[in-house]
Amino acid sequence: MTQTDPAAPAPCIAASMADAGRIDIRTVRSNPDYWYPVAWSHEVKPGKTIGTRYAGLPIALVRPKEGPVFALEDRCAHRQVPLSKGQVKGDSVKCCYHGWAYGRSGRCIDVPYLGKGKLPNGVRTFPCREQDGMVFVFPGDAEKADTVPLPPALAQVSNPAYKTRFFGRQVGCHYSFMHENLMDMNHQFMHSKQMGQMKPRFLGQRREPGLVEARYSFARTGGSQPLGEALIFGERRDASAKFQHRDVMTIRTEYPYQTLRIQTGDEDPVMDLWIVYVPQSADELTNRTFGLLSIKRPKIGGLLDMAWPFLVMFTERIFAEDREIVELEQKAWRELGGDHNVEVFPVINALRDLLTECGLPPVSVSHA
Repeated sequence: MTQTDPAAPAPCIAASMADAGRIDIRTVRSNPDYWYPVAWSHEVKPGKTIGTRYAGLPIALVRPKEGPVFALEDRCAHRQVPLSKGQVKGDSVKCCYHGWAYGRSGRCIDVPYLGKGKLPNGVRTFPCREQDGMVFVFPGDAEKADTVPLPPALAQVSNPAYKTRFFGRQVGCHYSFMHENLMDMNHQFMHSKQMGQMKPRFLGQRREPGLVEARYSFARTGGSQPLGEALIFGERRDASAKFQHRDVMTIRTEYPYQTLRIQTGDEDPVMDLWIVYVPQSADELTNRTFGLLSIKRPKIGGLLDMAWPFLVMFTERIFAEDREIVELEQKAWRELGGDHNVEVFPVINALRDLLTECGLPPVSVSHA
């Protein structure tokens, strides 16, 4: 058994199952004993409720007109109808079917046609917090929630020197494909139409309990710099020697989150990305991405704001290519009946070990 770091934010499942030759990484389940965003704050309007999911678990987010949002199992204890279709009344939600009401604790507080002394049991409640424009829940052991901190320093959301884009959508693949895609910058070959020809240089990796980190630098070998990249770096760059391998990109999976930073020396990063992939289906072969992309403002005031639509279009094209390729990987996994990838890059093998160690043991998954 692998020993875990007692200072890690949540317990990693260490085991002999980390042997990559005996484990299909696409069947490793995410660890619920972490904080996961399940909705953007703006999606949960005051006096309303919405339904969302974590790994097949239905969750109703309820925002009273006054007070913070709270999270309940999205099933009425009576007929299992989604509470997310109910009505928010004060600090409770009433099921749309028979009007059973549930408070923040999940306790049933009213059945219109029963006496107060005959109320049935309630529904499960989830620890719920709001941070940086997202609603987080703790879907695992609720008693651990207070001992596991929310992810710190989400990009540069609170830093006025940066402008931040909030993005995300549903992707049809296991979350491990997403981690691998971001960590392995050798796939820049795929983005050559959008970014020109770029040559990555792998600068090394760092492996600690609950963490894998990779560092890269880049050189332009062909094509002109796209406008979106110029906006990120705050300047126009050509293929001359002074720009080659000058910046360092650091990508980190600190389970279950990922970050990416680009900076020169000790300067503040020109780009800071925070992202997480929240499993949606019970088999965890779909995920919803929540990402924050912070770009440092150039010295010319207002320039980034004016050019922001161009940067959004540039990043959307990159994300679209990434999304298509990971969904194709997932399709191949289904057709082949398992993981047949031949992985040769050491940092990706380290990443696979990390996701296996920190995740939950696999369960039987249909490849149909």
